Amino acid sequence: MTALAGSLCAVLAVTALGPFLLWPRTRAGALGVLMAGARRLTALEWIRRSFFFGDRFPEHYEVSGRKILRHLVYRSGTGLLCTLVIGLLGFGVVLAGLLVRGTVQGSLRWDELLTQVVLGSVLLFLDVQGLRSLVALDARLARECFGPSEQELLHRRIDELADSRAAVVQAVDAERRRIERDLHDGIQQRLVALAMLLGRARRGRDPEQADALLLQAHQESRDVLAELREVAWRVYPSALDSLGLEEALGGVSERCGIPVRTEFDVPGPLPRPLETAAYFVVSESVTNAAKHSDATAVSVSVVLDDSTLMVRIQDNGKGGANPAGIGLSGLRSRVDALDGTLYIDSPEGGPTVVTAELPCA
Repeated sequence: MTALAGSLCAVLAVTALGPFLLWPRTRAGALGVLMAGARRLTALEWIRRSFFFGDRFPEHYEVSGRKILRHLVYRSGTGLLCTLVIGLLGFGVVLAGLLVRGTVQGSLRWDELLTQVVLGSVLLFLDVQGLRSLVALDARLARECFGPSEQELLHRRIDELADSRAAVVQAVDAERRRIERDLHDGIQQRLVALAMLLGRARRGRDPEQADALLLQAHQESRDVLAELREVAWRVYPSALDSLGLEEALGGVSERCGIPVRTEFDVPGPLPRPLETAAYFVVSESVTNAAKHSDATAVSVSVVLDDSTLMVRIQDNGKGGANPAGIGLSGLRSRVDALDGTLYIDSPEGGPTVVTAELPCA
């Protein structure tokens, strides 16, 4: 009925403004008045859908004039069809009444009664299905007009996936460069120093000096091994595969130079990509806190809340973390790739709080 009322208003408006629409000098003004009326009609429909059907549409969604006119035209068609279907339903009710009266008066034979009942049931089924389809079509038209259409949502999703993929590729490339830098500037230089110490020990003629050089070489080899293990954990921790996320986070706490208090409340196993992302969020945040924030304590919370894994890292440092830095931007890319969200709150003076929400479904 509202569609028919809207159609009637549109027809009256077009009829009244017809001469002005045809005259070039008044066409622009008439079109403005026509579009203003069309926008009011669609605004009433927006309110009706929200009030009676509980539909929720974006508050600040810009609807183009072309989309509004298309919505009115389509709704006019559905309104006419709905009137026809309701009319058929009323006609069926009248026929059912006549059938009942004929049955009571005994003017119908049983085979005629059976035929009428079967035919009426089929028509009633088709009529109800038609009404349901029209109601669904009306709701879809409202979504197309008042909110992002399915095509727009699909385009947005494609854009998000393209951005996410580019960010992940960039983050992986940055991580690769950092690992190469660590291997070249750190471990490689230490191995060269170790080789030089061993060479001097071999060439030395003084046993005491040789023992001192061997002792220094032994300490250097332990430092190299520790640094190599650190780099390996930053690439991918083997404990994540063998022991799970909780044990891997325990390794992060043990390697950290400041106390780390960890709360882990995840009842069951998680998907591997989710565990990997959660691990790197904690590892990178704890490492940043230990290296750059002057913090004396870090708290880590990993909690599965309904279908979302909440990862929260807070330190008591000086704050001022740069969300656009390589490390944090890489974390954001990892989280975005899983349709998650990363929040970074790090005011000057601290504290720094990094929160990742990772959907499990």
